[in-house]
Amino acid sequence: MNNAHAPIVTPEQIAQTIALLRGQKVLLDATLAGLYGVETRVLIQAVKRNRERFPGDFLFQLTTEEAEALRSQTVISRAPGRGGRRYRPYAFTEQGVAMLSSVLRSKQAIQVNVEIMRAFVRLRGMLAANRQLAVKLEELERKIASHDQSIAGILSAIRQLMASPEPRRRPIGFVTSESRGPTENR
Repeated sequence: MNNAHAPIVTPEQIAQTIALLRGQKVLLDATLAGLYGVETRVLIQAVKRNRERFPGDFLFQLTTEEAEALRSQTVISRAPGRGGRRYRPYAFTEQGVAMLSSVLRSKQAIQVNVEIMRAFVRLRGMLAANRQLAVKLEELERKIASHDQSIAGILSAIRQLMASPEPRRRPIGFVTSESRGPTENR
């Protein structure tokens, strides 16, 4: 079988490396560099040489707190001075990754970019399906709640019918017209 057209990396593998930062799905610079087969510093240099192509909604540098949080999750390398990076990582949004294809022009970069775009498209599809499922579950919960109220009313009525009526007690002893009350007759 000819693997000339087999992807270097699959969309599923890429989807596992996508992080959620600042409410956006992003890929970190080191992850992208590994996918493209270049050093992280080379990728960042290419971006810095073409900075006008990467506005803030395409690329942002992590804050110290974000970098520490990711470091604690072992997503990024060790702290500076311990064999780690000297600068905070950069995060590329989907548009930033797409723009990288115009900056990194190797054959591998193009192939990887195609697979990354497929991964983002799949993620959007999964999120849309999850939203639809959430809406359907909400509707079902509302229906069940309204049926529960109806069923509770029916059960209450059945319980009332099943309850034996209290027998009417007749007074014991001699009863005078005064003790009967105004509405009772003999």
